[in-house]
Amino acid sequence: MIETEFERDELTSLNRFNPYLKGIYAPVRNEVTALELEVEGEIPTDLYGAYVRNGPNPMHGPEGMHHWFDGDGMLHAIFFENGKAEYRNRYIHSQDHEADRAGTLTAGGILEPARRPEGAPTVYKDTANTDVVLHNGSLMALWYISGQPVRLDPRTLETIGTETFSGALPKNVSAHSKVDPVTGEFLFFDYDLYNPVMSAGVVSKDNELSWFKEIELPGPRLPHDMAITENYMILMDLPVVFTEAGLRNKMWQIHQPKNLPARFGVVRRDGTGDVKWFETEPCYIYHGINAWEEGDEIVFYACKMVPNGLAPNAEFGPYAPMAAVLALQAVLHRWSFNMKTGEVKVEQLDDRRTEFPVVSLDHMGRKSRYSYNVTIPNTDTQVFDGLVKYDLETGQGTDHRFAEGVYGSEPAFAPRVGAKDEDDGYVITFVTDSATGKSEALILDAKDFDAAPLARVKLPQRVPAGFHGTWAPGDDIAA
Repeated sequence: MIETEFERDELTSLNRFNPYLKGIYAPVRNEVTALELEVEGEIPTDLYGAYVRNGPNPMHGPEGMHHWFDGDGMLHAIFFENGKAEYRNRYIHSQDHEADRAGTLTAGGILEPARRPEGAPTVYKDTANTDVVLHNGSLMALWYISGQPVRLDPRTLETIGTETFSGALPKNVSAHSKVDPVTGEFLFFDYDLYNPVMSAGVVSKDNELSWFKEIELPGPRLPHDMAITENYMILMDLPVVFTEAGLRNKMWQIHQPKNLPARFGVVRRDGTGDVKWFETEPCYIYHGINAWEEGDEIVFYACKMVPNGLAPNAEFGPYAPMAAVLALQAVLHRWSFNMKTGEVKVEQLDDRRTEFPVVSLDHMGRKSRYSYNVTIPNTDTQVFDGLVKYDLETGQGTDHRFAEGVYGSEPAFAPRVGAKDEDDGYVITFVTDSATGKSEALILDAKDFDAAPLARVKLPQRVPAGFHGTWAPGDDIAA
C-alpha cells in the first residue's frame, strides 16, 4: 500500500472516502530535479527531446468535496539526449494556483457550488492541469473546462506566465486545442459552461491571434476535444449537458438527454464562411485521434464512449457516483463527413477498451496510419494496464501489457533522429507499481511494439496517475 501524507493526517473524514486522493492518485510534495537516473537496458542515442505529462496534484488536503480534476496542475518530464536522461517535476503556477497559495482564491472545485464573482474568466478553480502542448518554442498547459493557458519553459518546467497572446485572447482556451506541425499555428476552441456558445480561433506560429469567432449552439454544451485537418477545424456539439437544476443553480450536474443528437461542426481554418454541421446518432467522445481530408470527405478517428456497466461502489461513500463516471470505457471508431453531400458514415473498428490516444505529432491533421492508445480494464477507478498500437488502415492492434498491478500514463510518440517513416521511433510512458509506489519511464520500440522495453528509467519519486502528455523534440526545445 502506498503511503502518502494525505492518508496520514490531512484528509477530512469526508475525503477519506475519495479514491482519487489515495494510492497511485495521491499527490507528491517535492519538486525534484534528478540529473543522474538509473537505467535498466539502454536509452537509444537517437532519442532526443522531452516527454512531458500533465496531471492533478493537490497542493494541500481539500476540505470540501474534491473531484479528481480539481488538483493543482503539475508537469512531470523526462529529457533524453546522448543516451542519458533527466527528470523534473514542477507545479504549474496558474493565476488561481498563486491565489490559492496567497489565501485569496474565491473559486472552488467542480463539486462545490460555483462562487466566482460575475465577470471572472472562469467559474471554477483554473488549474491548467489537463493538457500540454509545445507552441512557439515553449510549453502551454491547458485546462479541460477552458481556462487561461500557462506558458512554461520546456526544459526546466518553470512557469513563464499566463498566456494572453499579447492581450488579444478574448476569452479562454480549452484543453485539446491543437498545434499544426507544418504551419506552427495553434488552433483552439473554448466553450461557456452556462451560455449557448462555443468559440474557435487561430494563433500564428509567432504567437499572434489571427482570428476568433463565437458559434451559436442550441444550448450550453460540454465538449472535450477538437480535431484539425489542413484546411478545417472540427468542433463537437455532443449530448452530454447540464441538467436544468445544474444550469439553474450553477452546479456540476450533468446528464445525457435521449433526444439530442451528436453534431460535428466543420469550420474553415482561415475563419471565413459558416459552420457546416453534420448530425449523427447520440454519442460522446472524450478524445479524438486524428483527422484529415480525402477528396470530398473529412475522415476522423476517435474513441467513442460505451457504458462501463459499473454500479457505484459503496466503499467510496459520497464519491461513488464520481468514480462510476470517471471509469470511462471507449472503443475505436471512424467517422467520414462528406463536405459536398452532407452524408455521414460511422464505423466501429475494434472492440477493445482503449482511450487517451496519441499519434506522431508530425502527422497531426494529415493522413496517419498509427495510433498509440492506453488499454483500460473494467475497474472501479480509472487505470491504464497497457498500450495498444493501432493500424488505422486495418483496425488491427498490437498490445503491450504492463506487469500485474503496474499502471501507466498517456504515452507519447518520439520520432528517432533521422526517422524514415511514421512509426520510426519510440513510445514513451510513465508507469507506477501500485504495490510499491515506484515509478519508471518506459521506452518502447514503436516498430517492435510487443517486445520488452528497450529501457526502463528509474524515477526518483512516484509520478501520480494523471492526464495528458506530449513529445517536445530536442531541436525545438533548443530553438
